Amino acid sequence: MKAKTYRGPVGWLLVALCMLFVVGCEEAGVHVAQPESLPGQALQAPAEQPLSPISGKQLITVGFSQLGTESDWRKANTRSIREAAAEAGIKLMYENAEQSQEKQFEAIRLFIEQKVDVIAVSPVVESGWEPILREAKAAGIPVILSDRAVGVSDPSLYVTTIGSDFYEEGVKAGKYLLDKLHHLPGPVSIVELRGTDGSSPTIERGKGFRDVIAKREDLRIIKAESADFTVEQGKETMRAFLQELGGDIRVLFAHNDDMAIGAIEAIEEYGLRPGKDVVIISVDGTRKAFELMVEGKINCIVECNPLLGPILMQAVREMMEGRTLPKRIVPQESVFTEGVAHKEVANRQY
Repeated sequence: MKAKTYRGPVGWLLVALCMLFVVGCEEAGVHVAQPESLPGQALQAPAEQPLSPISGKQLITVGFSQLGTESDWRKANTRSIREAAAEAGIKLMYENAEQSQEKQFEAIRLFIEQKVDVIAVSPVVESGWEPILREAKAAGIPVILSDRAVGVSDPSLYVTTIGSDFYEEGVKAGKYLLDKLHHLPGPVSIVELRGTDGSSPTIERGKGFRDVIAKREDLRIIKAESADFTVEQGKETMRAFLQELGGDIRVLFAHNDDMAIGAIEAIEEYGLRPGKDVVIISVDGTRKAFELMVEGKINCIVECNPLLGPILMQAVREMMEGRTLPKRIVPQESVFTEGVAHKEVANRQY
């Protein structure tokens, strides 16, 4: 008997059911035998890269080495990067170096082993980066510097640096001080709480500040020590300054808000009035610092914006699309004095 061929609607229904059965088995993990390719036929194309559920584009993986959690600024920076990656549909591999450059090197080697698309790093210090960046370049993985810079002989080892102009922050702090003390005769004794020794913000903020106050010979930095960007070290170091110098201190320049907050505690314990007996200039712009400015305990805050996540993820996306990025990307930042403190407290996101 000749086999019956279904050509009507019922036949097409049976064909469709068979196709659904095969697809269902494949999705459930059941192997369905496929016919071998015949001579002259193209082999099946390899599976495409997974797509981002947000953008619908090819999924990008970024390995990010954060230098630590030493301050409120740093924590806000980490949140910004994580949230921006999620919003952009970019997979983020996050490693906390806990202030250790060696741990950052280990993280970068892990990212290379995992074959991420882009490596982003916030360097603990400027020096010592050339060998590890050469490893990333040899692996064909581009590197973006976030927040801090590095000192290398070959600038092609990284694509761009995204972050503040630390030298300009020091300049802004110095200009404020010149204006503040315009009618006050010298000499004026200044103490400085620096960040981590060897880090780009410590180096550049200090240089910018000194270059400006050099216009007045009677402004003198009589003590400058590292307090590692932390509240605890800021308080301890300022306490030591006060024990040695007492009421001779007229100005404090703190390289970040956390150190300034610790120093204010030490100043009050010593019996002086922060913001009045001691002019206080800080860098960052956290909510806690603005609350102290409202109380009159901080005179000037030079903004350093931690919300770099959206800029970083946009740079990653553009680079993966073949666009050329500028070698330096700097966010817009301001200088705040006591007159705007109440408004800025309400505006702070960190």
